[in-house]
Amino acid sequence: QVRLVESGGGLVQAGGSLRLSCAASGSISRPNTMGWYRQAPGKQRELVAAFTYIGTTDYADSVKGRFTISRDNAKNSVYLQMNSLKPENTAVYYCRLDASSRNYWGQGTQVTVSS
Repeated sequence: QVRLVESGGGLVQAGGSLRLSCAASGSISRPNTMGWYRQAPGKQRELVAAFTYIGTTDYADSVKGRFTISRDNAKNSVYLQMNSLKPENTAVYYCRLDASSRNYWGQGTQVTVSS
């Protein structure tokens, strides 16, 4: 069983920064890939940033240049540095791990950006 635990969410003013962390544990097969998704109230869950299986990164257009995804393979962890935050970035942010044709989700961490 795979478990993902996110941390680092919170309340921040517009223009501020937050760093999200996600640590995976359990029976994690390789290769795998990890990423961040978010879901705002009344909206569908969407990709924010993720690694691909070949090690490249994908970003939502709305966060390019402001958010940076990174990972530590030795720690089975992925991070999301979020700068220049905007009120529209308010959402629950979820970590996801893909491995062996399965995907696993964390419980989510709330990010609230005040104007």
